[in-house]
Amino acid sequence: MKTCIKKILLACALGCVCFGTAMAQESSSESKFTTSVGGDIVSSYIWRGQNLGGVSLQPSISMEYAGLSLSGWGSVGIDGNDTKEFDLTLGYGIGGFSVSITDYWFAFPGAINQYFHYGKDVTAHVFEGQIGYDFGFLALNWYTNFAGAMGSKDGKDAYSSYFSIAAPFEFGGLDWEAELGFVPWKTDFYAEVDGFSLSNVSLKASKALKISDDFDLGVYTQTVWNPTSEGAYILVGFSF
Repeated sequence: MKTCIKKILLACALGCVCFGTAMAQESSSESKFTTSVGGDIVSSYIWRGQNLGGVSLQPSISMEYAGLSLSGWGSVGIDGNDTKEFDLTLGYGIGGFSVSITDYWFAFPGAINQYFHYGKDVTAHVFEGQIGYDFGFLALNWYTNFAGAMGSKDGKDAYSSYFSIAAPFEFGGLDWEAELGFVPWKTDFYAEVDGFSLSNVSLKASKALKISDDFDLGVYTQTVWNPTSEGAYILVGFSF
């Protein structure tokens, strides 16, 4: 485990070096500040093979400059017993390379959910680092929790992690994406995981419907299987 964590930290350090180099390159070229807002409505909130709620509203906002981005994303279920979520992500990308840190805040029913509680035993925050590369035909991403309610293994911090392999393609007039998601070691952060596990097999089909010259409505359907927990889900979503 210690060796694996060292490798993760080394990868993040190399990412920071790339970040500094890229920023120097960007400073010599024209950069543009952009902002965007949007939202999704989904029939079920399925995240990395886990069921976090039913019909949900998921707004988002982001700002970007020279590859550096800050975004906020949230989810609130129609059912009051569903998980509520608010995430803040600071990231950087250049070409296909990306690195980010996300502060997840999960408000579970009946749990201690105060936002400004950061103590390890009372916090609803999870801090996660990400590093990845998108080759166009294939995207690889590694995620590791490094602070907050990161999950445990046999009473110790698990540094819960997730590895994703995603491939986009076009077929039948639709945009598709197939994904495999793995949990590499034991943790209670991901349900039913007792070691290396395939926890997410998903297939997503989407299409943009032109409503007007200035507005497109995205429609997608996604099927998700979790071989570890033996769960299966199908959902529909609308993006605007």
